[in-house]
Amino acid sequence: MKVSAKEIAGELLNRLWEQYISRVHYAKKYVELVNEKGGKVVNDHIALRTFNTHTGEQPEGIRAIKHILNCLDYTPVEKYTFTRKKLTAVHFEHPDKMFPKIFVSQLEVEKLPEWAQRLIRNTVKDTPYILSDSSIELMSVLNKEGELPRIAGEALVSDLVQYFRRPWDIPRKEDILKLNDVSQYAAWVLLHGNSVNHFTAFVNHQDVAEWPDLETTCNALAAAGIPMKDSLEGEKGSKLQQSATLAVKEEVEVEGEDGLEFMTWTYAYYELAQRGYIIENGEEKLFNGFLGEQAAHLFDMTKTREN
Repeated sequence: MKVSAKEIAGELLNRLWEQYISRVHYAKKYVELVNEKGGKVVNDHIALRTFNTHTGEQPEGIRAIKHILNCLDYTPVEKYTFTRKKLTAVHFEHPDKMFPKIFVSQLEVEKLPEWAQRLIRNTVKDTPYILSDSSIELMSVLNKEGELPRIAGEALVSDLVQYFRRPWDIPRKEDILKLNDVSQYAAWVLLHGNSVNHFTAFVNHQDVAEWPDLETTCNALAAAGIPMKDSLEGEKGSKLQQSATLAVKEEVEVEGEDGLEFMTWTYAYYELAQRGYIIENGEEKLFNGFLGEQAAHLFDMTKTREN
């Protein structure tokens, strides 16, 4: 019995989703509310963040995620530049349009002040490649043949799930606080590494009659006690409208002056998106891309009170 790359991708995404909602209780509450209404939970996209610098044995920047997506039938579709935030990004799509898009961004570390560059590079320079040799071989086979024996596929998924976490050592508290002054994105990645930054509800497929659009959905979530972003990104009826819950905060472990200690920091938010129609080659279709200015505003949802 063999499993396809699509089945392996689906199982990996499911496992990452379960991990994510166990940490982001606002997303879990959304699932409960939609299920109570008889609706459907469909995710539009997943976002991941990276450093575009030497990270030990792990590929740098977007490549750290792309080399995994390549064997799961995901392909790059469009590039984005966020000059003020010193970020670039690529979004990837699966042939099955019901699979979430994957939006991977990278901080262009060389554009930070020299002291910040040194701080990041000193933390990540000895990063191990946390996938096993057997998983690397299985990814190569999957890339060539498009399928694996079921047991091998299950082993690969289990290993890949572990990849989506911070791969380098516990960062220093002083470094996090200093970095946060110049780039909250940098501070977040130093703390969370390859962890999922956010999932995004695809409101178009929500199928809740009482919440026909993004605005009514956000209002309902706020009424249920979920803290929400104070405005929507994009105009009603435009090709893309987005909003989000506030980010949950966690107690994260850091190296303090006297050894290991905990500090409160943001982890992730749950985004919501409603897509409008465009005309492409004479055919009406849902807009599948992202809008730079809106995405830039949503990057800020992981700011902490220290910013």
